[in-house]
Amino acid sequence: MTTRETDLYPPIKSFLEGQGYVVKSEVGAADVVAVRGGEAPVIVELKLGFSLALVHQCVARLSVSDDVYMAVERGKGKRFLKAIKDMTRLCRRLGLGLMTVRLSDGLVQVHCDPGPYAPRKNAKRQGRLLKEFASRQGDPNDGGQTRVGLITAYRQDALKLAMFLYEVGASKGADVARETGVTRATQMMRDDHYGWFEKVETGVYGLTPKGADAVAQSGQVLGA
Repeated sequence: MTTRETDLYPPIKSFLEGQGYVVKSEVGAADVVAVRGGEAPVIVELKLGFSLALVHQCVARLSVSDDVYMAVERGKGKRFLKAIKDMTRLCRRLGLGLMTVRLSDGLVQVHCDPGPYAPRKNAKRQGRLLKEFASRQGDPNDGGQTRVGLITAYRQDALKLAMFLYEVGASKGADVARETGVTRATQMMRDDHYGWFEKVETGVYGLTPKGADAVAQSGQVLGA
């Protein structure tokens, strides 16, 4: 049997009535309206799944009441759980509420309630962001590109090491650090994140063919 948006209504109605609301459907432009005493009405918009149209619809209902929920059918699997997590975060930002309905037994779960939201800033993440910004040389990336091939400050430092080894040949880590200004040169060459470096002997590193190829892209990576 095909699931319809109207299948969500009986569980939602029962859930709200259990909290003392009088509930009616299709009132004006709203899918569900619930009233309790002299309180502001609760508005619920029903959809089988998340969509931008649903978000727009709920935001529009905020001009009528501060208590607006979106309600969708509860799905299964990790993909749906991630969608719930992401949508809960968005709803909180927008001041909306979010419910899901498990149609197999009519279970209604409230993931967040409407209301003002002031998230705490993550000082550690902000610090990492500013450190990366300050360390990166130039502006070598195209805005909006995928994470594949992203040019970071770490990659730029690695390229400085590769360019030095390309010109001078295998060298001691301490010498590479001093000449390039990359203080973590020895550790970076030892970790060899990009496959550009190879250990020649204790404390001495050379350049792999892959590293030599990377040097050809130095203008772009160093933001030239």
